Amino acid sequence: MIDATISHRDAAALALAVAVTAGVISAAAQVKTNVPDPVAGARSAIVERVKIHGKSLEGNLEGDAVDRDAIVFLPPTYNENRSRRYPVVYALHGYSIGAEQWSREIHLPQTVEGAFAKGAHEMIVVLPDSKTVHNGSMYSSSVTTGDFENYVARDVVAYMDAHYRTIPTRESRGLVGHSMGGYGATRIGMKHADVFGSLYIMSPCCLSPRGSGGGRGAPAPNAASSDELLAAVKTPADSAKLPFGLRAQMASAAAWSPNPKNPPLYLDLPIGDQAPTVLAKWAANAPLAFVDQYVRDLKRYRAIAMDVGDQDGLRVDAGKLREVLDQYGIANTFEIYPGTHTSDVAIRFQEHVMPFFSRTLSFEGSTR
Repeated sequence: MIDATISHRDAAALALAVAVTAGVISAAAQVKTNVPDPVAGARSAIVERVKIHGKSLEGNLEGDAVDRDAIVFLPPTYNENRSRRYPVVYALHGYSIGAEQWSREIHLPQTVEGAFAKGAHEMIVVLPDSKTVHNGSMYSSSVTTGDFENYVARDVVAYMDAHYRTIPTRESRGLVGHSMGGYGATRIGMKHADVFGSLYIMSPCCLSPRGSGGGRGAPAPNAASSDELLAAVKTPADSAKLPFGLRAQMASAAAWSPNPKNPPLYLDLPIGDQAPTVLAKWAANAPLAFVDQYVRDLKRYRAIAMDVGDQDGLRVDAGKLREVLDQYGIANTFEIYPGTHTSDVAIRFQEHVMPFFSRTLSFEGSTR
């Protein structure tokens, strides 16, 4: 809970830290990640690029696209047996990137092909895109950005079940995400346990509002100058010129403090006298603040896994979430591995994420 007497300087520092954790990767260039060695004999997956209409996104005030890109990776055997059905893994990207960049960071299709070649059961993997005007939806529900939470949990799932040979049950659907996508997997996982059966959370951001110094130790700029820069933003073009951390604040505000009466951006920022009220709204969207409300839902999962690098500042809050799960007796696995926020995501995807879903999703009804 945020104290109503929070100072202007503390409010600015807190807001910046929350925003920075929304995107602890560089926005300037494609992040380079370690690539696992190719697996001998791995068969090629089938890659399809599709558009998925977002009924949940219709009428969003920001003007974000409602027909959105997605990349679908079908297993090598998909066209060999027309009666065979497959589980589906929904993989959510982080802040400042979209599905295309995310596929390159986790080196798809190589890593799914490698996982299959090493013994993981074949499944479909889909990467929906949630990049917005301010570079990220936070996978949240907002009149400003649209309801990306239900876009993933309802619209994308419905599209996949209608257009591909899926096993259309929650036990055969997995949800995974990294960074902002890890936040999305946490949030959506808690609220939509009726849709998904297994959950893998990678280096999740934004689990709780942070005090000063959050997010990879990046120093906070002068609070007053930051407020001036934010207050000067009147158009998406203005937002695009902001420093990375401040642009992430815009994304957070669009997702967590929308305001349909505040054109042209339709959001409230944590600046000036309204800072405590806005930050209280942001805090209400922190999973560590609302996890207690979803204990029964989390217990429905067949399995929950979480991992984070030992050089990643987000490991602290990830550990706190693990403690809450343990406190309530919610079965989970948790690993801190050697690495930074992004260094090993491709290796983790092949060697841990795909085998996890191979073990925990239901293949009943696949006829494999």
